[in-house]
Formats: sequence, structure tokens, C-alpha cells
Amino acid sequence: MIQLSSLEPKIVWKYFEQILDIPRPSKEEDKIRNFLISFAKKHKLEYKVDSAGNLLISKTATKGFEKKKVVILQSHMDMVGEKNSDTVHDFSNDPITPKVEKNWVKAIGTTLGADDGIGIAAQLAILSSSKIEHGSIECLFTVDEETGLTGAMALEEGFFSGKILLNLDSEDEGELFIGCAGGIDTIAEFKYKTRIFPNRHLAYKIEISGLKGGHSGDEIHKSPGGNSNKILNRFLWNGSKKFKLRLSSFNGGNLRNAIPREASAVFAVPESKIKEMETYFKEFSQIIKDELSYTEPKLKTKLKKVDKKEIVLSRKSQERLLNTLYACPHGVIKWSDSLEGLVETSTNLASVKFIENHKVKITTSQRSSIDSSKIDIANRVSSVFKLSEMKVKHTDGYPGWAPNPNSEIVKITEKAYVDLFKVQPIVRAIHAGLECGLFLQKYPELDMISFGPTIKGAHSPDERLDIPTTQKFWDLLLDVLKKIPEED
Repeated sequence: MIQLSSLEPKIVWKYFEQILDIPRPSKEEDKIRNFLISFAKKHKLEYKVDSAGNLLISKTATKGFEKKKVVILQSHMDMVGEKNSDTVHDFSNDPITPKVEKNWVKAIGTTLGADDGIGIAAQLAILSSSKIEHGSIECLFTVDEETGLTGAMALEEGFFSGKILLNLDSEDEGELFIGCAGGIDTIAEFKYKTRIFPNRHLAYKIEISGLKGGHSGDEIHKSPGGNSNKILNRFLWNGSKKFKLRLSSFNGGNLRNAIPREASAVFAVPESKIKEMETYFKEFSQIIKDELSYTEPKLKTKLKKVDKKEIVLSRKSQERLLNTLYACPHGVIKWSDSLEGLVETSTNLASVKFIENHKVKITTSQRSSIDSSKIDIANRVSSVFKLSEMKVKHTDGYPGWAPNPNSEIVKITEKAYVDLFKVQPIVRAIHAGLECGLFLQKYPELDMISFGPTIKGAHSPDERLDIPTTQKFWDLLLDVLKKIPEED
């Protein structure tokens, strides 16, 4: 197996390889933080940790750069833990196993964690080097970005001193990001009634898999029909009408910010309807594959007989649940009128879970670059749930980051890109959420930009990091640091 540290730039890949060995799922950042603190001590760098667990490591300017403005380099410590259903992996304890395929670094059966491990690696490469030229650096490592941005929300005023922030958490090389969407989660809980598994019925399990999934901000527009929960529910909804299936369980999706790739359900079918059900399953599978042949070529459907369960949902509870999931919106709600190609508002039907005490938990997330539209789509989703008398709650949400194309750091980075690569970068906003909006609430004077190498399939086991663009990301970062102006 190829050593990542043999790739270029070697210093960045060396640290990325070390980061892959450290389990760091959201809300379990102790191990990666301890690694970073040990790194700071080894290199005799000042560090501090705030009450939320965010870490700041500082490095003084190199000779001749002492008068330059202080720059904050920022990434998040946590990663999304998603795996294929046939992969055995404990994200709390097991290292990530990488592999190289042509120009890409991937993980075997799991997310890679390049989001945002590659940002951390770049920070460590700069902090450890005695040859890289830069002014005073403050490296900010935040916690729990992926499941709620709680580290950025709890960031204390005065924790850092810099007024220029480079967010190293973007995933499209050649694009410089100067704004992002805000977001909120809408979560419903449904208490269902049960009945004993009916006589003269057999139990079957249907599985939907092979979808691309991905980041619910970056990827939400790429496959409008590619939501395993919606596909599965469509089969169940029709099956309840065509051959009187009785639902026993439904399990689809995992994370609020990942488009669900896999879903399964167990249901009962009258013995007299078995042939009709199996025929419809084949028809349904072909219909879905035809509909999604372009966007989801690896879609798989599977049906198998299983042992009978003890209970099924009452007919009324089943009807309420399946109708709600059918009506619940998913995907792009509106494209931006002001920025071509930017999704303005979206919603993700992220997960459907049968939990204890005969309850179903439905998790959705909404995003918009316009705060009022974010609230509007969250209320729309909430209304669908409330029609079925579900209990609904919203998270506090997080603000967007309004673009400022005339900012000093944007102009510096844009010029650096042109000087290095002789092409004009795309300067735009992103539909995904970044921590920058939250930073602005407590540090309104910050001048910010976000950039990074190309990462595809983030938040899914298809996540992959482009090797050549990692070199370009590194070159750009170093050149920007050289071009930072001196203090007035």
C-alpha cells in the first residue's frame, strides 16, 4: 500500500496520514485535541483551550515578516462517520484506512475525513516548518462542526487576536468562497400504536442501497431523486394500497447533514398476496432505476424473506407515517436569483429511525442563504409533521455568511491565484454551511475567505481527496501568507 507521505506536498500528506490514525467523530474530539496539544508542546508553541474544547495554537512571525497582520488559519477537528453497511468499523476507536486510486485518496468502506482533516494537516505543516515565510499565525481548531457547529457557537470573545481568517474547509479547488448558507434542523417524533404480527402473513425485508448520498449542502442538487428514505417510502406507500402490507420497522439514513444513501424496512404481507408483491417489487425496482439511471447508476434494490416480527404498526399509525414521509419535501426548494448556479434554499430528509418506546424519529435539515427563507422552509416541513400530530422541535440553527466581494483578503487571494496558476478563480458563495457566519457574530471585524482542495462525496463512504489539487491548495495558502499586508 502506498504511503501517503510519499505524495506531494510531502509535509502536508505526512500530517494527514497521522490524522487518519486518530478517531475523531463529532463530539469525540479528545483524542485529536490531545494529539494537537502534544504537537504544540513538541514544537514549543503557545496554545490554549476554551470551555467548549476549541483549541488555538499560535506561532510567531518568521524573520522579516514581523510587521504583517496576524492571520487565523481555521479548520474543524471532527469528521463525519459514515460507512457502507457491509463494513465493520468503530469510528470511536478505529483508524481510517486510506487507499490511492489514480489521482484520488479514498478510504476503504468509510468516510475519509479529508473534511476537514486536510485543513488540519496544512495548519500543522505550517506550524512545524522553519522555512515557510509568514507573519504571526493563530491556528484555530474548532469542535463539533459537523453535527451542530457547537464549537463555533460557543467560541469566546477575545480567544484570538487576528482580523484576517482563512477558513480551510472548502471542497472545490479553483473556487474561492466568500459566503455561505445558514441552516436549521427540524426534528419530529411520532408515537405509533402497534398490533400483533398478523396471522397468515409472511415477513420480508426491502433494502435500498448504492446511492451517492453526500453532503446535504454541496450535493443536494446533483440527484433530486437520490434519497433512500423517499425511495423506500414510495414502495411502502404503494404496497400498503396494492397488497395490504403491514409495516414493522423502517431504518434509513444516519446524519443530519448527509443525504441518505441506504434504507431498509421490514413488513408483513398476506400469504395470498406474496406473488403480487414480488411482481410489484420487480416492477418498482425497474421504474426507479429507469428514473434515476443518469444520476444514480449504482442504485440497488433487494428483497428477502426474514423471520416474523412480534408486532406491526396499527393501520392508522402506518397510514399517518407513510403519508407524512411522502409529503415531506426533499431537495432544492429555490435557486438563487442573484448568483447563477447557487442553490438558495433546500431541505434534506436525512434520517428515519424506529427508536425505543414505539417511536419514530425523523430528522431533517434546512439551508438557505436568506435567513427568512431558511425559517420559511423549516416551518413548511414542520407543518407537514404537525398535520400528523407529531411532536416537532427546531434546533437553534446557525447564520449565513453574507458575501463581501470587495474585502481585502478576497482581493489578495484572487491575485495570488492568478499569479500562481495564470487563470481566474471563481469567486462565489456556497450552499453548504461554514463556521464563518458564527465567527462574525462575535468578531464582526473579521475579513474572511474559504478555500481548499477538491473533495468529492463528502459525508459518504465515496469521499475522496484529489491529489493534484492538494498541491495547488498548499501553494495558494503559502503565497497568500506571503502577500498579507503589514499593519497600518
